[in-house]
Amino acid sequence: MQDTQNAPSLLKRLGYIEELLLEKKGEDIEIFDLRGRDYIVESVVIVSAMVGKHAFALLDHLKSELKKRGEVFYATEEESEDWVIADLGDIMIHIFTPNHRKKFNLSEFLHTLEKQNHHL
Repeated sequence: MQDTQNAPSLLKRLGYIEELLLEKKGEDIEIFDLRGRDYIVESVVIVSAMVGKHAFALLDHLKSELKKRGEVFYATEEESEDWVIADLGDIMIHIFTPNHRKKFNLSEFLHTLEKQNHHL
């Protein structure tokens, strides 16, 4: 059975994350609800950055604004400017440059996963 107690706050947090990404010109934002699925987080956010430096700027903006609200960044993967990852525990944020986003096609996998057992 899905825990719906934290759903409103999760949705508010995701909405705020989307707002922050839009403020800094993040493009093609997708949010996947994976609650109740066999996946490592409850939600995944994917956003495209214009170029690598923009990916780092998006991450910096998220860090500065979300930490003010008490969000904890458990890990970030910043080795490549083409694919930056932020782990908030129950939310994973992937910031891709457009070419890397197409190359890895994480969206297709997550769409498939999101549709599985959707009758929870």
